[in-house]
Amino acid sequence: MAGEMCWKAARCVIFWFLLDYTASTILWRIMPERTANNAIGSGSSTQCPTQSPSQAAYQAYVQHLGAKAESSTASKQHDAQSNQAHGEPASAAASSDAERAANRGRQGQVVAAFRHAWQGYRAHAWGKDMLKPISRDHEEWFGLGLTLIDSLDTMYLMGLDQEFAEAREWVSESLDVRKDKDVNLFETTIRILGGLLSAYHLSLDSMFKDKAIQLADSLIPAFSSASGIPFSDVNLFKGNASPPTWAPESSIAEVTTIQMEFREISRLTGDSKYKDAVDKAMSHVQAQSLADGLVHLYINPHSGAFKEGTLTLGARADSYYEYLLKQWLQTNRTEEKFLNWYRSSMAGVEKRLMRLSSPSQLLFVGEELRNGEFSPKMDHLVCFLPGVLALGSAHGAESVSHDGSRHGSSHLELARKLMATCHQMYYVMPTGLSAELVYFGQDGADGDIIVKERDRHNLLRPEAVESLFILYRVTGDSVYRDWGWKMF
Repeated sequence: MAGEMCWKAARCVIFWFLLDYTASTILWRIMPERTANNAIGSGSSTQCPTQSPSQAAYQAYVQHLGAKAESSTASKQHDAQSNQAHGEPASAAASSDAERAANRGRQGQVVAAFRHAWQGYRAHAWGKDMLKPISRDHEEWFGLGLTLIDSLDTMYLMGLDQEFAEAREWVSESLDVRKDKDVNLFETTIRILGGLLSAYHLSLDSMFKDKAIQLADSLIPAFSSASGIPFSDVNLFKGNASPPTWAPESSIAEVTTIQMEFREISRLTGDSKYKDAVDKAMSHVQAQSLADGLVHLYINPHSGAFKEGTLTLGARADSYYEYLLKQWLQTNRTEEKFLNWYRSSMAGVEKRLMRLSSPSQLLFVGEELRNGEFSPKMDHLVCFLPGVLALGSAHGAESVSHDGSRHGSSHLELARKLMATCHQMYYVMPTGLSAELVYFGQDGADGDIIVKERDRHNLLRPEAVESLFILYRVTGDSVYRDWGWKMF
């Protein structure tokens, strides 16, 4: 419950986009774009333009938001006239208008839900990492305002100008990225560094960029190991880096889900040291012996060696696979190594981890245990995969032969089937919320989806709704929008 606001911000903005075709279409079209001059490749320049193409598109999007309310009546009339001119009956146009009106109403409810959560955070945990909504207290983890910075881009995109301005003032006046505090490199990168970069690219406010660069400089000592694999923890002021207190290893997701943020810092500053650090870690992982493109859960920063264990797309490994594709897209699809690694890993997932449940034949992604046995356990976290597969399919990331034939199943087909499974993980629960992890029936005796007592909780994770958003954009199938609304 303590982290409710942090996850709610991510979920709210995705739900909001699911209900706004025009706004989300604009973002869908611009997010992967990166010109060759802006890509950071092995042989490309890291000099930065004053404004990236995505920033210009974001500005156009913001202008669109401001004009949308004023033009709604004229837009409705134009749509009706256009539909009739193309032979579509007036009743169809009216139905389309009714659908848009319904979605605007739903969109308003999403904004209201965010505002409700934000007001609670503002009243009881302002500037703190997390709100504890039941006790109306707060909890600190790193002392960096995690919830506040997590929410910046959501507020900006929703047009909550006053809330954004108040949060911006806190970041400017109170965020100390050089405090004498040990922080987790992964969490601080994806939530604070990523949050500051998102706020900068949306608002073009250089204060956010300056804070992001300062934070990156405080985090870079984590990469001081002999292998180049970063330590999990680092002191922001002293620069001391260390493994976690409970083990000598770093999780594979922690060391391979920081690349996009640090690469962007290199693009903004023209200094390749940030990119070089994360690229060294990624290359070292790839130099290890992989199991059909699949990675083990832990890696030792001192030796650089894997600790053999479970092969999974769940906790501590999930975003490694996600970032393979997204790093390729971030470079404007110029660094083929990321595409090759992604294709290899997806082939390995299909070969070793995908199965069908019994009796309903739901496609799911299980785990391969250290002894080689298969476990039908699937974390809710794995629901990131339908979106990644669909995104990769839309950008030509599927592996094909010279004659154009596919290697393995269609990624979009797999994405649809896995999304249906993730939907079932919500639909069959009495609350309509998925459990943190489930087991899939193999003999039909206990049904398709089995939840053990210890797993009967929901952490408000955003993976499933992000996949719904991407699939809706890729396919145009409104069922994904409807499923998202039911989840909300």
